[in-house]
Amino acid sequence: MSGKLDHLEEHLEKFVENIRQLSIIASDFQPSSQAGLNQKLNLIVTGLQDIDKCRQQLHDITVPLEVFEYIDQGRNPQLYTKECLERALAKNEQVKGKMDTMKKFKGLLIQGLSEVFPEDVAKYRSIRGEDHPPSVTSSSNI
Repeated sequence: MSGKLDHLEEHLEKFVENIRQLSIIASDFQPSSQAGLNQKLNLIVTGLQDIDKCRQQLHDITVPLEVFEYIDQGRNPQLYTKECLERALAKNEQVKGKMDTMKKFKGLLIQGLSEVFPEDVAKYRSIRGEDHPPSVTSSSNI
């Protein structure tokens, strides 16, 4: 896949360079530069065709719209990936905290229930295959 992306990147770089050169020729146009202008226009058409061929090879790649918004705002699109990873890490920590809280709650609940309903909790533990009461601070009891 990266070979195809490298190929597309190469075509895009050539296309951008041809556009840059075309703008130089057009900004200071002289009748004698008509042949060079025509050549650059033909190169641009060929470049668009090459880019279109690459598009057909990469049809299964989707780019989030937010990446284009980053580009439109003049921001580096790699920042999008960085910020997504940061949001995922923050969400992961949040979920981990909730899981730890639920494990502690389960331990406290079983401890409280064993004081009120010792026979029922003993049956529950035997069904679950637990030999000892779960620790309130243990994280392996779910």
